[in-house]
Amino acid sequence: MKRIIVVLLACGLLLSGCGTKAPVNQNAKNDNGVPAVNLPADTQPKHQLSSEEREALADEVIIIKEKMFIAQTNDIYFNAEDYLGKTIKYEGIFDIYEIPETGAVYYSVIRYGPGCCGIDANAGFEVRWDKEYPQQNEWVEAVGVLEEYDENGYWYLRLALSSLNVLPTRGEEYVEQ
Repeated sequence: MKRIIVVLLACGLLLSGCGTKAPVNQNAKNDNGVPAVNLPADTQPKHQLSSEEREALADEVIIIKEKMFIAQTNDIYFNAEDYLGKTIKYEGIFDIYEIPETGAVYYSVIRYGPGCCGIDANAGFEVRWDKEYPQQNEWVEAVGVLEEYDENGYWYLRLALSSLNVLPTRGEEYVEQ
């Protein structure tokens, strides 16, 4: 699902026109054909923040709401260097994707975006959690710090979760902005 999410987010970013800096380089793709995040050369990877850095950034919580879900997630992807290390909180559908050829499993929290054929585009983030994941398609609230990581020479964004809670009431699965 991670691969599909990245491709679909890239498509959504192209259609939204919400920014001027594109973090997705359509020509650079990993082994599975997924566009890679293209961060400026002066951006240093922040794989692991120190505990002091995490505490300092913990007060800055970016809440992604339903009404501007796609616009806010697009802004984060377009301006990743402005959001790395910051805490993001949002609700969405918990999704799991496995690449059969490699056995790699990716987890994400998404919402469905506009399209002509149902779920043509998804918006959200890949997530990393060191506890038990919920069932696929559960409605969850995710809170985590945005980080970048290298996979096969390409940079990707994900949330290192501090909480992942299943909620009893679902929000809007399909969002337009």
